[in-house]
Amino acid sequence: MLKLSFIALSAVFACNAAQAADDPLVAPQDEPAATPWSWFGDLMLREDHVSGIPNRTDDVQRTFGRGRFGVLYDPVPTLEFGAALKLAASSEPNSDDRMNNDNERSNDVALDQLFVRWHPGDDTSLLAGKSVFPLELSPMVWDQDLRPIGLSAQTSFAPTELDRIGLVAGYFAGNLPYGDNSRIAAIQASYRWHEGAPTSASVLLSYLGFSSLQELTLQGLARTNTHVGDQLLSDYHLLDLQFVGRVHPGDWPLEARLDLLRNLGADADRNGARFSLVLGDSRQPRGWEFGLADQRIQRDAAMAAFNSDDWWFHSWSRGVMPWVAYGFDATWSMRLAAFHEMRDELTQYTNRILLDVYARW
Repeated sequence: MLKLSFIALSAVFACNAAQAADDPLVAPQDEPAATPWSWFGDLMLREDHVSGIPNRTDDVQRTFGRGRFGVLYDPVPTLEFGAALKLAASSEPNSDDRMNNDNERSNDVALDQLFVRWHPGDDTSLLAGKSVFPLELSPMVWDQDLRPIGLSAQTSFAPTELDRIGLVAGYFAGNLPYGDNSRIAAIQASYRWHEGAPTSASVLLSYLGFSSLQELTLQGLARTNTHVGDQLLSDYHLLDLQFVGRVHPGDWPLEARLDLLRNLGADADRNGARFSLVLGDSRQPRGWEFGLADQRIQRDAAMAAFNSDDWWFHSWSRGVMPWVAYGFDATWSMRLAAFHEMRDELTQYTNRILLDVYARW
């Protein structure tokens, strides 16, 4: 609990410092010179309850906190260096992480990001190091909290005034805990129609090829994928197609997303589908958000070591997730989410409740 208190206090101090800069009671100062240094970070405090877990008589009841604190350095306009530290603390030990299907250690002090990004043009960038995965993927395919290590490039161009075509490609080390030596080759092409307009749509086609998966399978991270010992019975060459539609007539934006997944490396149990609907936006001050996701993942459709660990099952399951969120201001927000899931060969549902408090700056 001391670790949780430290993370929370760090975020509060950072938030208060940012608010003081805009305080009208503070005497005006001369405009400071532009600095190449800037700061970024986020905080999550979570209360987690899971019941109806297969082959277990106990429920999971835990408190978790994570803070990520980073710095950016731009010595010239085309070059950017970034680094971030992650602090995490939980009411449960790290020895329970694999049993609880977690993608990260619950108690940790670790390097979250370390990268260099070069912008040879306005719409082109090259990235090297440990950073956020550059492809836009749904939780059925990828957990956005993961930080692989690799090289990537992305570019885009505008065929019309409001439309944009984009391409992202890269090669990465998966960088999961417990000595993971997995490799990921990834590419994504996108077409964004009327980007930024009140009515817009996107189509995203992605390929992810996973290799060198023996160690993570031996460590139990392949989870519900079909395997014998450390040998997976399928390869994992994922083809993912997303359709996104957005309307924003006023204060209540609406987004619908359909994600269709097929593992080209599997002969059976290789398909997944996810549909989500989101009304509102909790990233806005005093903004409400209501969402519903419905997903079905066959046993070998997704690489279960890398998709979202908010869902208790990573494949071989079906379920729904309703949520409601509220943004207090530009920094703080809260989300209450429920998960109602069932593994395919069972008749009992597993239920999860997540209450999250977020801060971003």
